[in-house]
Amino acid sequence: MRYLITGGCGFVGSNLASEILKRNDELFVMDNLFRHGSSQNLEWLKTQGEFKYYPADIRNYNDVETVVKDVKPNVIFHLAGQVAMTTSLANPRLDFEINVLGGNNILESARKYSPEAIITYSSTNKVYGDFDWIDFQETDTRYKAIGYDNGFDERLPLDFQSPYGCSKGATDQYMLDYAKMFGLRTIVFRHSSIFGGRQFSTTDQGWVGWFVKQALDIKKSRLKEPFTISGSGKQVRDILFADDLLSCYFSSIGRIDETAGKAFNIGGGMENSLSLLELFSALENELDIKMTYKNLPWRQSDQKVFVADIGKAEKCFNWTPKVSSLEGIKKMIAWVDVSG
Repeated sequence: MRYLITGGCGFVGSNLASEILKRNDELFVMDNLFRHGSSQNLEWLKTQGEFKYYPADIRNYNDVETVVKDVKPNVIFHLAGQVAMTTSLANPRLDFEINVLGGNNILESARKYSPEAIITYSSTNKVYGDFDWIDFQETDTRYKAIGYDNGFDERLPLDFQSPYGCSKGATDQYMLDYAKMFGLRTIVFRHSSIFGGRQFSTTDQGWVGWFVKQALDIKKSRLKEPFTISGSGKQVRDILFADDLLSCYFSSIGRIDETAGKAFNIGGGMENSLSLLELFSALENELDIKMTYKNLPWRQSDQKVFVADIGKAEKCFNWTPKVSSLEGIKKMIAWVDVSG
């Protein structure tokens, strides 16, 4: 098998790349090393095995076409993307170029030069909007979406809000349409919160890792002032550890007859859902610390709740998460502690 990963030096990309090398398949990595941590991940990948690296930019059609034409991959994991809501608001043009133009560059190049390839796309729960039409119940530690005890499934209406939601949603729909119109074997994953090793979290992306870092700084007396959170801390996401995401990706391409042309909500499910306050409680218990923070105003277009109902994925390709939220948090603590 010949695998091409766009954004292959990012968090998810480097984990996928490492797994492909373990399977002794052919690996091709495309990444312009724009994101924080990508250069470190590239150097780490070089210690894992042999692969071909393309320092190409997803926004440049000639770059993408040259790579796809050269590789003629069996599978394309399209992970390259602008992934921060805050960045999309600060620079919506950059967000558009990376997510929409970049996504179309992949689809057109594959259509021309590798039409039999399986293409997976890393989409987002933000394609469903802000849920201002849903009733929420507020408890001591979290918000609950009334009537969605198992989370949100794929029957929710699409509601693109924010430049990020629009750009990811546009390519989400292009992926599904290229399956209908041109017969490409595309799979769309609408992700909730993913975390794990090789993730260099920031204030804008990777909230579990970011707050784990704050907790470790408190533990080691490196944090002199309270850290900040946006909103009440009761907003909820389901978290999925990277190992489970890898099994999702490989299971789905192994059942391509059932998965092609479909979208799946992918996360840890209701059992692995956490609010910020509940994460803080877990970190306090695990590290024997007190998480002291200051509240900032809510971030624009922040969902009070998103928890993926993963029943469709379980039915179509027999996938469910194996790593519990607490087990994953412990693994994340170990990774952040080592990576600094």
